[in-house]
Amino acid sequence: MNNADIAWMLVATALVLLMTPALAFFYGGLVRSKNVLNTMMMSFVALGPVAVIWALLGYSLAFAPGNGAIGSLAFAGLRGVGMEAHGAIPHLLFMAFQGTFAIITPALISGAVVERMRFNAYLAFILLWVVGVYAPVAHWVWGGGFLATMGALDFAGGAVVHVNAATAALVAAVVVGPRKDYGRHAMLPHNVPFAMLGAGLLWFGWFGFNAGSALSAGPTAALAFTNTLLAPATTLAVWTMFDLFRGGAATAVGAATAIVVGLVVVTPAAGYISPLSAIAMGALGAIPSYFALIYRAKTKLDDSLDVVAAHGLGGATGAILTGVFADAAWSGGPSGLIDGNPGQVLTQAASVLIVLAYSGGATFVILKVLALMMPLRITGRVEGVGLDVTQHGEEAYTAGDGAILVKPKEASIAHGVADVVVSESGGGL
Repeated sequence: MNNADIAWMLVATALVLLMTPALAFFYGGLVRSKNVLNTMMMSFVALGPVAVIWALLGYSLAFAPGNGAIGSLAFAGLRGVGMEAHGAIPHLLFMAFQGTFAIITPALISGAVVERMRFNAYLAFILLWVVGVYAPVAHWVWGGGFLATMGALDFAGGAVVHVNAATAALVAAVVVGPRKDYGRHAMLPHNVPFAMLGAGLLWFGWFGFNAGSALSAGPTAALAFTNTLLAPATTLAVWTMFDLFRGGAATAVGAATAIVVGLVVVTPAAGYISPLSAIAMGALGAIPSYFALIYRAKTKLDDSLDVVAAHGLGGATGAILTGVFADAAWSGGPSGLIDGNPGQVLTQAASVLIVLAYSGGATFVILKVLALMMPLRITGRVEGVGLDVTQHGEEAYTAGDGAILVKPKEASIAHGVADVVVSESGGGL
């Protein structure tokens, strides 16, 4: 083992963990003020139960020796996961690093169902999804499964994280259904600076996401780090030009979204491509996501925060373009179309379609089984008052000088009555 590699991976793990609170701010700023705490909690809660289920079961299913489809239970409960070497770092540190990926991936799904999904149903869903969907897909690509054997390239999670989560988000948005006022009333972001802060912190954390996936402090990490700078920078430039030419104004929400799209696009390719190719991918990746956002607003699909356009199309575009731009001169191994290996494009496309099919089908089954045991969405009357009060007994913003403590009447809420008890508090909450 190498102490420099260990030090870098400790930092990278912390950076990726930061991305989940960053996602909370990004998503939270884009919803209405009555739902901001609930939206942020949908990200924050993954830091707890998902991390635990990953350590107890998910990591073993993803990375323990098994077959082409799933890992065994050899590492269940972290049995055999200790200070022994995993490459140049301790096995336990590799587990923790991968755990931060498992945490943020289901949190991404929440963007499609905010402002109407019951919190307890969402929590049950992400726990089942991490075990039943994320862990198997991670095994296919990173754990020695059949997609790895097939030669699919996914440096840091284009298919495993983004296509996987976005497909689940699409299915969840359809199954849960649209918000009651969707298409009739404007549902504007309540705090755009929150969204911009979240996007900035996501970019910061993404350096650990991509460069940390090299699993060492070597040249590949430096390449992935540089590409993580250049691709989203280019997407931001192209997106801004689209905004200016189309509407005459460069929007802040557009800028924040562009950064995320550029990061998603470069993720599967970060350690395989040259910096100039990262610039090209950032520019090309802006096109499908930008116009998909415009088109989605004209449909009946209530993908509230456009997870499909940003993460689904961005991840799929990045995965396929990896097959175009992968360069053995920079990666030391994989090559793509431009480097004389056109078959890699087909392999990449096949991996995207396989992940999409499995994630979509498994997510649908999970949600339908959950619906037999509990309602998935809140009632219309509770949706009207907002999910912060009704699901968490709190408000993000209160009127007056004193702090306000808001508690839900559990019985009333169970019957769909938007009724709360408001009591003055002598001090801070």
